[in-house]
Amino acid sequence: PATAAIAALCIAVFAIAAAQSSSLSNTVWGSPLGIRMVLYGPFVAEGPLGWLRLLTAGFLHLDLSHLFVNMLMLVLIGGEIERFIGTARFVVAWVVGTLASSAAVLAMAFDTPTAGASGALFALLAVLVAIAYRRSSDLRAPIALLVLNVAFTFIAPGVSVWGHLGGLAAGVLLAWPLTFSPPIPRH
Repeated sequence: PATAAIAALCIAVFAIAAAQSSSLSNTVWGSPLGIRMVLYGPFVAEGPLGWLRLLTAGFLHLDLSHLFVNMLMLVLIGGEIERFIGTARFVVAWVVGTLASSAAVLAMAFDTPTAGASGALFALLAVLVAIAYRRSSDLRAPIALLVLNVAFTFIAPGVSVWGHLGGLAAGVLLAWPLTFSPPIPRH
């Protein structure tokens, strides 16, 4: 349920921002909602609620292709991860991945506006590798997926290197404890 709820929230935020900006390719700066949610150091420092941007930016996407790629990745890996570790742990991974991603951006690229779910997705990729290990599954596919995404981070222009690395670092730290024992089945 959390995977679907996160995807629905990201799509809803995108739809509102796109409608406000009258654009599918510039949904942040032309939208009052986008401006309120984007992670941008000077905006974070403006007021007491500015720190909420560390979380809200994870649900905001720059354009339709950005939303599509992130939601595709979420749908491909999110359900499997959520089934294995449970909804509560999944939400912890998502939130901590988003916050760590945002914190890394603020620490290393304070003046660079950033948005998107990819920091949380990088945390989930690390958890996916741990799940494969715990299941004694073939590790090649999840590791290849992780390596390809890290490579994309350094090759593609305009990608938040610090956001991705911050989320990945959080995932590496969370992966082992989150996958240590499956949650107790619900009745």
